[in-house]
Amino acid sequence: MSRALYAILEWITRFAYINALWIIFTLAGAILLGLFPATVAMFSVIRQWLKGKTDLPIFSTFWQYYKTEFLKSNRLGLLVYLVALIIGFNLFFLYANIGELLTWTSAPLLAGIILFVFILFYLFPAYAHYDLGLFQLIKNAFLTMLVSPIHNVVIIISLVAFYFIVTVIPALAFIFGASFYGFITMWFALHAFNRIQEKQSA
Repeated sequence: MSRALYAILEWITRFAYINALWIIFTLAGAILLGLFPATVAMFSVIRQWLKGKTDLPIFSTFWQYYKTEFLKSNRLGLLVYLVALIIGFNLFFLYANIGELLTWTSAPLLAGIILFVFILFYLFPAYAHYDLGLFQLIKNAFLTMLVSPIHNVVIIISLVAFYFIVTVIPALAFIFGASFYGFITMWFALHAFNRIQEKQSA
């Protein structure tokens, strides 16, 4: 019993620690320049955990990914920020001119937002799992999302469940928010990647 409790506390500590590193390094990059390198580093460490490499030194591994992927991840970030900016501008335009968002005229935009969110679910896991150029990375995330509808649904259900837990205990969002999101999406994305690879091999 004490061994199981120790293992649980150890994993809680890991998630809290890497979440703290994500916050610190995001702020260190003035948020806009730090967000994507810190997120890539976090996903890369979580991927190593899921691969069974749980004894890695967390700080030095995180820092290595952060500095190595700083430029490439920020190029990806620039593309994501640009798409988010276009979506935000269109939402503002619709609301300013129509007065509401849930109309037939906004349906294509809302569909685009949903597609964008689903691609983001696989974007960071794909970045951590594959060694690809930016556009190949986005293409891979998009295709994985298309052929993995069950994974999409389960990710949504898991994140919604975590959201409801956070509404009851808000402190969990600060302590575990990013790391739990990373773990949930990385777990199911790895399963989707392996499933696709098995189909390709067959």
